[in-house]
Amino acid sequence: MTTIATSAAPARQTPAVHAKRALLARHHIVAPSLKVADAAAASVFGAARQRGPIARDAIARVTGLSIATVNRQVSALIDAGVLRERADLAVSGAIGRPRVPVEVNHEPYLTLGLHIGAKTTSIVATDLFGRTLDVVETPTPRGPQDAALAALAGSARRYLSRWHRRRPLWVGVAAGGVVDSVSGHLDHARLGWSAAPVGPVLAETLGLPVSVASHVDAMAGAELLLGVRRPGAQAGTSLYVYARETVGYALSIGGRVHSPSGGPGTIAALPVDSELLGGTGKLESTVSDEAVLTAARAQRIVPSEGPASTLPAVLRAARAGHAGAGALLAERARVLGAAVALLRDMLNPDDLVVGGQAFTEYPEGIELVQRAFAARTVLGPRDIRVTAFGNRVQEAGAGVVSLGGLYADPIAAMRRAQLRRGEAGVLGAS
Repeated sequence: MTTIATSAAPARQTPAVHAKRALLARHHIVAPSLKVADAAAASVFGAARQRGPIARDAIARVTGLSIATVNRQVSALIDAGVLRERADLAVSGAIGRPRVPVEVNHEPYLTLGLHIGAKTTSIVATDLFGRTLDVVETPTPRGPQDAALAALAGSARRYLSRWHRRRPLWVGVAAGGVVDSVSGHLDHARLGWSAAPVGPVLAETLGLPVSVASHVDAMAGAELLLGVRRPGAQAGTSLYVYARETVGYALSIGGRVHSPSGGPGTIAALPVDSELLGGTGKLESTVSDEAVLTAARAQRIVPSEGPASTLPAVLRAARAGHAGAGALLAERARVLGAAVALLRDMLNPDDLVVGGQAFTEYPEGIELVQRAFAARTVLGPRDIRVTAFGNRVQEAGAGVVSLGGLYADPIAAMRRAQLRRGEAGVLGAS
């Protein structure tokens, strides 16, 4: 692994310049905004994003804002560069600008998302609609955290250098562990990171504002801001349960992902009973991908090592009718369904969503999850909704962290992105 310096010209930097860069980086860590915003500019931009091209009078109807307020906000959003007029779509014979539709000016921009997983990091480019433009995956760097962060930042910088026709606005990071969203630091026991300055390193290297969020909070935010919203969901509560290599949950209340100041709670040690999957007695170490693969190796469903010793090989074996492989995946579905029921019974949300490859990579098991849930819950029937993002939920989570500030306050976000680029340019000339 090559350690990549986080400065463009480290040999010529004085300590004063480096200190100034670090100070500016800290000033451009922005707490993620994982909520449905109701400020005027955010409402107007949201109407254009969800319904555009849309006329100003139609925006007034769907947002409840006065036409005068809509006109002011549309003008400001056009000046900021995130909306554009579509005079070619104006209603024939109509008089006045309020009948000229506007839409999101998405082609000039992108945001950058990083999902830092225990084994793999995804780097994703997202447009202003929240659509994935491109994604690459790279092994999460191991070793000392400073070198690992420098390598990640270098990978992100090289990735951005490929985009010549779109201007990057923001960086969003979703990661496991405990996130300090104010400072952008991360504690991640599985990676051996302690107070790792993820946000400051990326802000200094990329010259962009950076937001850092817990990965399960981020995925719940994607459901809230980018997914298909059910009627009344914004005002209610939604429980999001995640399982892959790790397990976690997030709760959205009144259109906002609840993010405790001390970091997210954990369900990793919820008590479970499954001798077939290892008998550890704890949820995460029982249903993780690694636990399933370890059990499959022990039963010789797949070789103990080598290229065929993978979880996809276990999935293929189950689909081909291998009884042992099918039993392992059915057992994981049972344990997960019972755990989801326990969380539902404690929190009783209005909406219940599950995501992560433990659910989506083997959709044949969802019916088994539902059965185990129904057998365990004491509160009666409840539908379990599978994430709208399928196996791409990690990308969606990182993407929504990079977009949350823009969705909450598009005008201020564009000003911040422009200011950060200007500071980076000044420092680059130092």
